[in-house]
Amino acid sequence: MRSFANVQELKAAVGETVGPTEWRTVTQEQVNLFADATDDHQWIHVDPERAKETPFGGTIAHGFLTLSLLPSFLTELMSVGQIQMAVNFGLNKVRFPKPVPVGSRVRASGELVDVKNSPAGQLATIKVSVEVEGERRPVCVAEALLLYVPVSE
Repeated sequence: MRSFANVQELKAAVGETVGPTEWRTVTQEQVNLFADATDDHQWIHVDPERAKETPFGGTIAHGFLTLSLLPSFLTELMSVGQIQMAVNFGLNKVRFPKPVPVGSRVRASGELVDVKNSPAGQLATIKVSVEVEGERRPVCVAEALLLYVPVSE
């Protein structure tokens, strides 16, 4: 994890890469729970027997499940001191270049793209790339926006 003492130190690091995180396994149970939470029970995600007959050779994680790991990955990638809180402000561009086979391991790296002033604090743009172990192309690339709210004086 990369620790920044404050937002000024974060600004000075624009252009730098943080990470990668530790590997974590995407399980069928996790995919099934995500399907239940989102009401997306498309068979390629939840039917291992039927999915064996596809070019993927088995079930794959929802793209949005992979995307939903970003907050956890970001807290593992970096921390910023002297702030009241960090708030998920949204996303810019999101792409899913490859599927995530269930049972594979994923991890993330981030590139600090920008930190700019905002009425509520400092708005950071972090380009997060999620990879599957053994694959060259990423499975998810997204620009995450984090709002760092300063400590009240």
